[in-house]
Order: sequence, then C-alpha cells, then structure tokens
Amino acid sequence: AVNYQPHVMESFLATQQEKLGVKITTSRETEPMGTAGPLKLAEQHLNDGEPFFVLNSDVTCDYPFQEMIDQHKSTGAEATLVVTKVEEPSKFGVVIYDETGRIERFVEKPKKFVGNRINAGIYLLSPSVFDRIEMRPTSIEKEVFPKIAESGRLFCMELNGYWADVGQPRDFLIGTTLHLASMRLKNPSQLASGPEFIGNVLVDPSATIGANCRIGPDVVIGPNCVIEDGVRLTKCTLLPGTRIKSHSWISTSIIGWMSTVGEWCRVENVSITGEDVTIKDELYINGGIILPHKSVGYDIPEPKIVM
Repeated sequence: AVNYQPHVMESFLATQQEKLGVKITTSRETEPMGTAGPLKLAEQHLNDGEPFFVLNSDVTCDYPFQEMIDQHKSTGAEATLVVTKVEEPSKFGVVIYDETGRIERFVEKPKKFVGNRINAGIYLLSPSVFDRIEMRPTSIEKEVFPKIAESGRLFCMELNGYWADVGQPRDFLIGTTLHLASMRLKNPSQLASGPEFIGNVLVDPSATIGANCRIGPDVVIGPNCVIEDGVRLTKCTLLPGTRIKSHSWISTSIIGWMSTVGEWCRVENVSITGEDVTIKDELYINGGIILPHKSVGYDIPEPKIVM
C-alpha cells in the first residue's frame, strides 16, 4: 500500500520486480486508511482464498514465513501475529497470551509490568478477516484484532532472532547493524571482504572505492556510490549515487541519494542528508539533519535542522 510520494516506491518496486522475476502490484491510497483500511482497499488483489502476509514496512527481522504458515494451519487461526521480546515494554503495546499462543488481550504502554512480548508488525491473515474490515480508515490493532481475540482465533508466534523498529534514523542504523550481523551468519559471501574492510560491510557491485580507505564495521554502500581515496566510514549508510570525497570521515550517519560530502569533512552523531545535498570541503557536521537540495558551507557543531 502506498500513499506519500507513491511514484518513488512504485519506481523502486518496478526495478525489484524485474530483478526478482516476480509480479509486484501496488495499491494506492488517495487518503490515509489506517492499518486495516488498506487491506480492504486491496481485497481484490489479496483475497484468493488463501492466507496472506501483512508486514509493517518500518520493521526489519529474520522473517519466519514458513513457521508462521505451519502454525497458522495447525491452530486454525484467523490471524497469527509474530511477537518479540523487548527490554522496555512500557514503550509498546504488550501482547498477553496463554501457553498455546492464543492471544487473550493487548495492553497499550503498560505503566506496570504485565509482560515483555510486543506485536512485531508481522501478520498472517485468513481471508475471513476482510469481513471484519469496513472501507474506511481503520486500525487493525485496535478495531480488528480485539474482535478476533474474542472469537478465540487470534494466535501469536514468538520470534527467534533479531527484530528492530527502523522508523527513525537512529533506529534504522541499529537495525542495519542487526541485519548485517544476521547476514554474517546466514549469507557471509554477500558481505565485502578485503584489507580495507572491518567487520560487516555490504557494498553494491556498482560502487567505486578508492585507495587507502578504511570501511566498517556496519556500513552499507548503495548503487553507484563513489568513495574517493583515504575515506573512513563506520556505522553508516550511503544511499544510491552518493559521493564521499577524499579523506573524509563518516560515522553513525545516513547520506541521502545523490549527495556529496566534500574533502576532509567529519560527519557524525546521526547526521542525515536528504536527496541532492552538498557538504563543502573541510566541514564538521555533528547531528545535522539537512533537507533535500541544500548546499552547506559552514560547520554544524551542535545538532540542528537545515531547511
């Protein structure tokens, strides 16, 4: 389901469709429909008589698809949710369930401890759920799941492995670290190797890396990026088309599409650039959030937004 700037998502998905050899259909919302309304809007695409997955796009984890299918069938569930353990459940909605995995209720941001398993934003739903959703803005968590729980057909499955909410920049960088660690265990051949790399680093084959660079740990370098000589990168993500000029240092930051960081710069502390940003030579950027199409010619010694 797409709403804000749908052309960006549709263009990306068209590329992935060709790359993966699968058909990807998007359902466009003309108004925000909540977390359940988009399912009703896309019913013609989703309802083929078989259960279907619903995934929150701001989550990353080791997705247990086959295990969910097996449990969904064995329990006769109408909906199966993945739950994950967190250290601070008071920030989330806690899921209360019995020893069989049958969900009894939800407790939103509890003030006292009632459990530490939360909704991970990964669902397997049977087609009958469409009968519970009206064509209007609707919350699946607050309006649909409680009714399924009352019927006794709402179950959960505990997630083994990592999980991260990546909806905010700092969380995105944490999620990237966890994902790269998972790749090291499952697909180590996809990670970069060589004397210039430290720890887990993912580099697109189209990227160019100069001499005497030190890259890693926990770095992602996207398509058509150019890393000039003597650059140091750590715990950062470079989106497609980024250029990092010679002898610059980038740490715990996200550099946006088609942006350029000048020579001898230091960018750190969850600094973020939008699309087509230029940071001129010999600058210090500390926690700067720079909006698209801006050129910065001065230091940002303290976190601030550049509009």
